[in-house]
Amino acid sequence: MLPRYENPVQLALAVVIGLLLLANLFTLTLVALTPQAGAAHAPVLLTVLFVTIAVSVPGILLLPRWMLRPYRQLVGEAERAPVVSNKPLRARDEAEFVLETFQAVVAKLRAQQRELEVLSARASERAESAEKFSERIVASVPSGLVAFDAQGRATVANAPAQTLLEIALPIEGQNFRELLRVAPELAVLVENCLRTGELFRREEVSASSETMTTTRRLGVTVAPINPQQSSGGARGVICLLTDITEIAQLREALALKRNLESLGEMSAGLAHEFKNALATLHGYAQLLQKMELDVSGQAAAGALLQEVRGLTEMITSFLNFARPSPLSPVDVSLAALLADCEVELRPLYEERRVRLLIEGDFPAASHADERMLRQSLLNLLRNAAEAIDDEQPERFVRVRGSSEVTPGGQTWSRVEITDSGGGIAIQDLQRIFIPFFTTKASGHGVGLALAHRVITEHGGTLTAANAPNGGAVFTIRLPI
Repeated sequence: MLPRYENPVQLALAVVIGLLLLANLFTLTLVALTPQAGAAHAPVLLTVLFVTIAVSVPGILLLPRWMLRPYRQLVGEAERAPVVSNKPLRARDEAEFVLETFQAVVAKLRAQQRELEVLSARASERAESAEKFSERIVASVPSGLVAFDAQGRATVANAPAQTLLEIALPIEGQNFRELLRVAPELAVLVENCLRTGELFRREEVSASSETMTTTRRLGVTVAPINPQQSSGGARGVICLLTDITEIAQLREALALKRNLESLGEMSAGLAHEFKNALATLHGYAQLLQKMELDVSGQAAAGALLQEVRGLTEMITSFLNFARPSPLSPVDVSLAALLADCEVELRPLYEERRVRLLIEGDFPAASHADERMLRQSLLNLLRNAAEAIDDEQPERFVRVRGSSEVTPGGQTWSRVEITDSGGGIAIQDLQRIFIPFFTTKASGHGVGLALAHRVITEHGGTLTAANAPNGGAVFTIRLPI
């Protein structure tokens, strides 16, 4: 292997020394081969020999020093290396010392490499653990959570979000418009957030599809992920969803209750005056029947009396709704009340060929006004039987009782009245408890409104929905 020189000066000096040595060798060879020529040129040759020796000897002495300079630097670095040795420096050979130092450094490097591998493995485990922990957090969030990247492609959706939005797996890579097809209002919010980076907090949107029995009301928060300051957009969007359907229904029920109270207070006086006038008309109609009239006059008087009685009945129902009697709560057995309602409604159910099925568990006693609660149950059961069309093959009304405990510890009695009719139109679900609203050919439309008011005054709730298999479901919840 050729020696490595630190700079061009060393290389030039080595070349000069080599040439001088070759010149000495050539001179000696010339003298040895031609003695006559050597004798003739002896002074010149002797001068060249001395000059060559004078120049080459210092160069020969300096050349090994220059050539060994990297080795001395290596020895110096080995002495400065933080490696502990049992032998003193003077008792060791330099080559052995350098070798031992090199081996020690290599061993230390290998130990550090193993330590780095261990640390890298621990970091990988921590990263994997953090990822699993993040996945568990997303999965355990009770609210729905959906995330999209900057291009609007879905990255994650937990189980509640899949249920609320009817999302089919896998969701990775789906566009937000396709994923949020049941909630187009939410898709608009996501699009605006991706484009502008705007935060939408506590918005209310609707979600509906052919498989949903009712329109869901969702409370949503749409937040940007790492908003881009330059373009104003976002690198992603996260959506938090909460089903507030029951809250919205309670809010609307409360608003309806207040409106109905105002309507009742305003119109009760007017209805009372109507009732007084109808009483007078009723008296005159009866007087006409007693007078000597021909057949057509008697028929007209009878029709007038029948219309007056119908109007009187409607005004009486409205007054019962507008100015209900004060509650007289006692311990009431719901099972006994339903049994009484079954007996009273048996002729109607037999006439309409409808079976009344009462099942489930009912509480031993509820604190309620027996007369008013009985009237409310009669109105609901009568309405359920009349909602079944004559062409309907299955004809039944099922009453199911159960109990439930809210997170606050309140125990509720729950009664579900399900019929096998055609259900309630979506646009009518929010109006069926309004007085005088009815879809039937006969009736005044006061029965459901009166039942709703009575149950509300008992501190309970009355809600209506469509059953998944068809028909309507009226749910009564009364505090125990």
